Amino acid sequence: VTAARSQLMDAIVEIDESLMEKYLAEEPISAEEMMNAIPKAMVEGSLIPIFCLSARKDVGVTEFMEALADFAVAPTQVPARLATPHQGGDPVPVRVDVGGEFVGQVFKTINDKFVGNLSYIRVLSGTLTPDKHLFNSRTGKESRIAGLLRIQGKNNSAVPEAIAGDIIAVAKVEGLHIGDTVTTSAQGVKLPVPNFPMPMFSLAVEPKARGDEQKISGSLAKIQDEDPTFKVHHDPSTHELVISGTSQLHLDIIQARLKRRYDLEIVTKEPRIAYRETISREGAGDHRHKKQTGGRGQFGEVHLRIYPLSREITDQKTLEEQFANKTRFEKMRAVHYHPKNNFAFIDHIVGGTIPNQFIPACEKGCLELVEQGAFAGYPIQDVAVEVHFGKDHPVDSSEAAFKTAARMAFKKAIQSAGPQLLEPIVTLEVTSPSQFTGGILGLLTTKRARVENQDSLPGNLTVITAKAPLAEVTRFAAELGGLTQGQGSYTMEFSHYDVVPPNVQQQIVAKAKLAADEDED
Repeated sequence: VTAARSQLMDAIVEIDESLMEKYLAEEPISAEEMMNAIPKAMVEGSLIPIFCLSARKDVGVTEFMEALADFAVAPTQVPARLATPHQGGDPVPVRVDVGGEFVGQVFKTINDKFVGNLSYIRVLSGTLTPDKHLFNSRTGKESRIAGLLRIQGKNNSAVPEAIAGDIIAVAKVEGLHIGDTVTTSAQGVKLPVPNFPMPMFSLAVEPKARGDEQKISGSLAKIQDEDPTFKVHHDPSTHELVISGTSQLHLDIIQARLKRRYDLEIVTKEPRIAYRETISREGAGDHRHKKQTGGRGQFGEVHLRIYPLSREITDQKTLEEQFANKTRFEKMRAVHYHPKNNFAFIDHIVGGTIPNQFIPACEKGCLELVEQGAFAGYPIQDVAVEVHFGKDHPVDSSEAAFKTAARMAFKKAIQSAGPQLLEPIVTLEVTSPSQFTGGILGLLTTKRARVENQDSLPGNLTVITAKAPLAEVTRFAAELGGLTQGQGSYTMEFSHYDVVPPNVQQQIVAKAKLAADEDED
């Protein structure tokens, strides 16, 4: 206790010369003098109080509320915030002045089943009354307000005005998000938006009950509006709805909120990794689709060649300049580029061996396989297909027959072209106290990561930049937290696709085949 008190005294007297002189002269400092100096030390940043309590067990709550009353910094004591003028230019200070221009900032939004949308506003300057209009500095839109509410727990009461230093709420004002600056003038200022932790812990979700698909999207969207550290997105590659938060506990709380507010239960699982299929060399394949039924049959034969396509190709023009041209394909009739998968379809039919009306069906068949995958069930990318020969039947040939023939020929060609699986690689930037650097480097090694840089920051912090497969770091948040005692953080963003090691590819393909067999059963 004595050592802790000594640290506390050092932090307090640091900002007051008279107290510093007393302290150095070993003169007694009264409790009242310390109490008066604590808010000043908090403003200067030399003292950051931490309170330990349990709301559920009602332990320490009273003491915490009393400390807020005794030590909380008054709005007039806080340094003026800087805001950007409407017309741009140098930042200007927003001073706590009841008679000044109204400036407020939204710091919380909730969707209340009885009141509707509630937006909590911290009034930084000026006075707001219910008869005034609010301008959102982010959108430029004007909104009328029905009234001003003071919130106390679950209760709210109308107030005639809000002045600088107040916290109030407005109901049913659409378009307000956390961090938005609100003013009563269209030429008002704009405050910087707070920085929030990047949500890195993700789960794929689906409704527990059938028929709740639409309900789940709307409910999660409402919660996302309230919580800037919670994100929802639909992954077009895996066709999964994915929620992201800061931890497993965070997402558990979101699930409980869904159940309590919307009576909606969800099932969570690990998100699928968006692998891709490609080829390592040229290949060829052909297929004759022949089916004879009681009436008209089906017939179509397609021969094609496939080539690896450079990722430097991003549009039709570049494709024609670098790859699909008359120099390489002398009698090429047409080429179609599909940027989503970096896929090219080349019509190199000579002598009408496949009638013109069936060429689009061949392309459709190839595109179907591009989406479905040829050997592991993942989309295909970086491939060019050249259809160069085929056969038809004057009666039995049809679009369906040629589509099937082209898809099967493409699948055979991929098997002959050294099929490879690509995995998403992400860039990790890990920040933690320097004493944990060795442990983090060791952890990254187990994740097939490649460390690219390591820098030191003020405050005995280290930043490590590395590239790692996404599949290896889906639970990195929990592992990093355990390793660094909760003091480490990281950001992650997609970098590129790279080839999966052969042993890992075998495991992924085996799982895909097992899943496909189970689906067939």
